[in-house]
Amino acid sequence: MSEYESVWCDLQGVAFSQGYLNVEGVRTRYLHAGDRNRPALVFLHGSGGHAEAYVRNLAAHAEHFSTWSIDMLGHGYTDKPGHPLEIEHYVRHLISFLDAIGAARAHISGESLGGWVAARAAYDRPGRVDKLVLNTAGGSQADPEVMQRIVNLSMAAAADPTWETVRARITWLMADKSKDYADIVASRQRVYRQPGFVDAMRDIMALQDPEIRARNLLGPQEYGGITAPTLVVWTSDDPTADIAEGKRIASMIPGARFEVLPECGHWPQYEAPAAFDALHLEFLLGG
Repeated sequence: MSEYESVWCDLQGVAFSQGYLNVEGVRTRYLHAGDRNRPALVFLHGSGGHAEAYVRNLAAHAEHFSTWSIDMLGHGYTDKPGHPLEIEHYVRHLISFLDAIGAARAHISGESLGGWVAARAAYDRPGRVDKLVLNTAGGSQADPEVMQRIVNLSMAAAADPTWETVRARITWLMADKSKDYADIVASRQRVYRQPGFVDAMRDIMALQDPEIRARNLLGPQEYGGITAPTLVVWTSDDPTADIAEGKRIASMIPGARFEVLPECGHWPQYEAPAAFDALHLEFLLGG
């Protein structure tokens, strides 16, 4: 039997808080660690995810930053607006969140959907983003097979959040399918069991609709217009896109750095936290 991996073990010894902020009328859940007088760092999770995606990264980053991991708009325990969610909605919520925490600028690090939102924010609002990290980021292409897989797994888990359906959604993210990821599964199961979450998930899945996705995709104009120093992190076993796609994204962003973490899937920050944290901090703290 593999060693049990508890979220509480990840947070043990970490001075962190969980709370809610009013973000332009949107009740927004966050996890926070670190001195609030230090530079702000905001972690953004992926589609259908929640702040716990970064429980293993709070401690290392809190030593240097006012570190926030949020439930994005329509996700987790943050308010659900009740309409299909496109990238502009997430970006507006992110910028309003920065206003709510009093951060004129922040480092933004996003995984999957979070990377898509982070990249768009860096293009639309360059004055608000210090450094940018795109971690197995979405938004650069439309792969019908991957999009349908995300919809099938996500809607199945939201419609009938049994241990099996939610675990299937979580293990799809990971390179190592042998672990049970029990705490993350249980956390997400609780999120998905909230009243009305099937409708919320349908709104989240809007970006997997080909027509909606097409008008939200980022290309050479958007990536090429990013002025923030950028790190693109990819993995050996990402289920959404191969290393070549990560390299292509990096090639479009002026001066971007590209790194690959081995033996990881879509959540390198969780599967290989020590390697991710070392790379991430070296980039953020570097000149």
